[in-house]
Formats: sequence, structure tokens, C-alpha cells
Amino acid sequence: MKYGYIKTAAVTPEIRVADVEFNVANIIGCIRKADEKDVELLVFPELCITGYTCGDLFYSEVLLNAAVDGLKEVAESTNGVKTLVFVGLPFKLDGRLYNVAAAICDGKVLGLIPKTFIPNYNEFYEKRYFGRYEGDVRSVRLEGVQDDLPFGTELIFADAENKDFKVCAEICEDLWVVSPPSLNHATAGATIIVNLSCSDEIIGKAEYRRNLVKMHSAKITSGYVYADAGDGESTTDMVFAGHNLIAENGVILSESELFNSGFTVAEIDVSFINYERGKTFNYEFNNEKRYYEVKFRAFRDTLPTRKYEKTPFVPIEKSDLDSRAELILSMQAEGLKKRVKHTNAKTLVLGLSGGLDSTLAILVAVTAMSKLGRNLKDVIAVCMPCFGTTSRTFDNSVKLAKSLGVSLKKVDISKSVTRHLKDIGHGLDKLDVTYENAQARERTQVLMDIANQTGGLVVGTGDLSELALGWSTYNGDHMSMYAVNSSVPKTLVRHIVGYYASKSRGKLKAVLTDILDTPVSPELLPPENGVISQKTEDIVGPYVLHDFFLYNIVRRGFSPSKTYYLAVKTFENEFDKDTVLKWLKTFIKRFFAQQFKRSCVPDGVKVGSLTLSPRGDWRMPSDACAEVWLKDLEEIVD
Repeated sequence: MKYGYIKTAAVTPEIRVADVEFNVANIIGCIRKADEKDVELLVFPELCITGYTCGDLFYSEVLLNAAVDGLKEVAESTNGVKTLVFVGLPFKLDGRLYNVAAAICDGKVLGLIPKTFIPNYNEFYEKRYFGRYEGDVRSVRLEGVQDDLPFGTELIFADAENKDFKVCAEICEDLWVVSPPSLNHATAGATIIVNLSCSDEIIGKAEYRRNLVKMHSAKITSGYVYADAGDGESTTDMVFAGHNLIAENGVILSESELFNSGFTVAEIDVSFINYERGKTFNYEFNNEKRYYEVKFRAFRDTLPTRKYEKTPFVPIEKSDLDSRAELILSMQAEGLKKRVKHTNAKTLVLGLSGGLDSTLAILVAVTAMSKLGRNLKDVIAVCMPCFGTTSRTFDNSVKLAKSLGVSLKKVDISKSVTRHLKDIGHGLDKLDVTYENAQARERTQVLMDIANQTGGLVVGTGDLSELALGWSTYNGDHMSMYAVNSSVPKTLVRHIVGYYASKSRGKLKAVLTDILDTPVSPELLPPENGVISQKTEDIVGPYVLHDFFLYNIVRRGFSPSKTYYLAVKTFENEFDKDTVLKWLKTFIKRFFAQQFKRSCVPDGVKVGSLTLSPRGDWRMPSDACAEVWLKDLEEIVD
């Protein structure tokens, strides 16, 4: 697929134990369905050609020969099919029987991968039948197919058209051991691990299996496709539920229902996996195993259908949101608490504007002081009305400070800003950037001076979204002594304040609710008829889009064209293509042009997986050029 996605599927076919002809027919039927779905990687369960629970029937040459013939038939059925397929079968070599995964594509068997770890406990007694192969990759003869078929555990299958699409296989128990083969597979370059499994079902095992696949994919930074056997294997003392799982770097993308599996499909982003590995695989590996690379062609020039959340910084489920909001608020407060203790600060001083950011900042300050057992009067909220301040935001600032029980100080800066503009020869009728920033810098000066007066620290209120866009006044609201919101984007700020409002009562709940309903604005231009005239999102664009761009371009490493495609698809009912393109260009231009502001930001706690602090996640030269990224957008073809 385009943009680095691989359409993968785990499938549990209907089988009958030891009925090779029946099993092969169903496997071929599944391959045809997968081809119709444009699947590029298809994984079947362990020993699916014969069935896993054959017991001593595995000693029978009749069954083993039928399995090989069945493999040939499956391979022939893939002629002209651009899908990399993995099926399981027993295979005899030099007098020993192996449990193998066979890789097939376009009519050809590409290789055989033997199971590394053979279980011999509880209900599993595979060592009675199967051996462990510990040699290097070798050539074996598959009669009637080819004489130089690669056989071994160190086989890596690489797509000839997509350099990021590399696959290795392991089989069932291999995942459950202390050191799975996939650890070496990943460090050898495999971006997707497939697991052909036959895992019986007992109480609690599904949750364990799910967590195992999920966390292992995170540990090795890979895609993981786990195909499990179904009820056709349920015989004698065991039942099988067909628990198929597809994961990507710690996230379950798709999962089948127990006892109702069929096809489980998901699109794995192998380009994202390699991007993540560029950061996390930056140490030496002692991988002495030599891998044999086998080429295939399964890449299809189709568009992905995978959907992403509109607000990637915000948890999907409300229960997760509430617990996450509580945790983030605590983390912010802990960071500020440490700074207060270390500096012996007597007060915390912040500008309260009636907007979302300063609201979250004062909630953090109150929480930090409560943790310290300090009087909340040591938090000084400063309201500084000027030319653009509306009665709504000013009144909300006063109500919020009083509801929280903090100290409130009102400093009207209109006269001082007017005098300053007159001093520098700037007319009050010239409503330009000088007019606006004079107010922002005066507010910072007032806060710093009050902090000096009271032996305190100025708490910064700016958020991550503003840092990304450079939507801050240099040496104005850009500066503080500790920036509590610096890793919290605007969409998440809104949700945290909303959470705090939901658990509040009375006047506090009412004022927080009204603040949430207030348009985002710096209020630096005069209001019109008493109403906010300067709306940030009309100027720089919707924050829901900018946070989507920020997360996908900076956190996931997506190209602008890929981000554009995903944004158009994600917001198809809210923004048209031209609107998305307009604000994406704005984001890229501002992100590059405003880096100099981020190169000297104050300290601030990191609460999520992304921060733009030059001392943390993001190191970018202040004068880097955006042309390559903008050119990538110009080459978009709908």
C-alpha cells in the first residue's frame, strides 16, 4: 500500500484433523479472499495443512507426503497473486521431523522456517514428534518444486519494491519463551514478525496472550501478526478459539473474537516502525546470526484505509481520559512542587487571563501548593486588563481566583502600555504586532516584578501547540521561571480543564464551564461591541488540525503528504481538502520559522511522549529550511 502501510491478515481456516485435502481447499479459498481484499501479507495457523493435534499420526509417511503435496498445491494456487503467505506443516529432513512455516508468494515456495522452541509440558508434548533445528540456513530439496529451497530460522523475506517491508517468522512457543527468535529477527531488520500458532484456550489465557503480543511488539518495535488455530483443532482434552491478533509497536490494531475468528485484518505502518527504530535502535547489537534474505513482490499500489483519532493526544475512552487527566495534572504539579522546594520560593505568580491555558496553570499551581501543605494564598493570580480585554474574560479570571481561594491582584496595564507606545513613537491607532506585543511584554514584566516583590516564581502558561506554531511573544508570554503546560497541547488542555470542571461544584464548576466555552484569543486587539474580536483559530487555524499535524509529523515522523492524506480522511466531515492543505502549509512554515523561540524555552515538565524542549525530545537548528517539506506537499496527486 502507499505511504508505508502493509495490509496484513491473520486467518483461521476451517480444518479437519489429518484431512489434508479438505484443509488445503479451505486454505486456498482464504488466499483467494485475501487477494480480493488486496492483502499483502497473510498468515495461517501452525501446522494448518495437517492440523496441529494429529498426535502419533505425525509418524505416518502417508500424512507427511500428503502435507508436502498440499504445500505444492497451495503454492500453485498463488500464481499471479501478490500476497506473501505463511502456512504451517510438518516437514521431514534427514530423518528428523520439523514443525515449519512455509513462505509462499506468486506460485513459489520461498523458504521453510522450523520452530525453534519445542514445548514439552502440560498439555503440549511436541518433543515426542518434532526436533529443533540449530544449524545455519541451508538448501533443501522439495520434490517437484525446487532443489534449492532455503531452510532455517534466519530467513528474512524482503519485498523488492518496498524497502521497509521485511518479514520474519516464528512459531507459537517461540513467542512465549524468555528470549524469542523475533528479538534477533527485529535487529536483523524485520519490520513485521508473523507467528503461526496453535494455542489452546483456558481461562485467562486470552488476556495474557493479548498482552504478550502487544508488549512484545513494543519491545522489538515491530508489527506482529499472530494467527491462531480454531475449533477444528478442538479434540480430546483441548479447545481452540482462533484468537488472532495484529499489533504495531505496542498497540493492538485488530483482534478476533474468541470462537469466531475468520479474517482479522489491519494495516501496519512499516515506515513508522523504521522511523521509531531510528531513535530506539541506536545501540550496539550482539547479533551473531547471519540472515539469508529472500526477495518477493507483494507490494500493491493501493491507498490505506486505516483510521486515526482526530485528537491523538487525548484518550479515546472517557474512563481513560479521566484517569489520564488526573495523572497529567499530578505530574505537572509534581514538577512545579520540586521547583518550589528547590528554590525555597515563597509564592507562585501567574497571569490569569480567563483563557484555557492560564486556567490549567493555576489548577496546577493550586495542586502543587496543596501537595506541599502550603497556604493557597501563596498562589498569586494577577489579572492585567488592557486594550483587548473583555468583561467576560476579566470577570471569569476574578471568579476563578476567588473560587480557588488564591490571592488575587488586579493590575491595569493600559496606561503603562500607552506611555510605552508613546515613548517609542508608535500611534495607538496602529494595531500591528508592536501594538500587540507591547501588551504581552508588559504583562511579563509585571509578573516578574511581583515575583521579585514576593520572593516567588513566575509560572508559565503557554502550551505545546503554541510552542509548535510559535504563537507566543518572544520575551513576553514566551518566558517564565517554570512552564507547566509546555508539553500539553491545546486539545488536551481543554480536556483536562473539562475533567476538572466535571468533578467541581458550585461557582468553580460554573466559571470553568464558561471558560471552556470562551473562544481562544490572546485579546490584544480591541473588542467589537464588547465581544472578542481576535480569535486565534481564525488567524493560525483550528487547533484540532494543528495538534493532528504536530503528532503525526513530529511524533510519528510522517511526511507532509502522508499527513495530508490522513487528515483529509480523518476530518472528511469537518474540513475540505483545500482547508486541510492551507493549514498544513501554515503549520510547516510556522514550525520551521519559529524554532528560535523553542531553542530557549524555560524548563517545563514532560508529561507525554512528545515535547519540543531542546533539552528533551526535539533538537532542531533555529534556521533550518522548510522547502523540502513544502515541496513534498506540492507533489500531492489526488
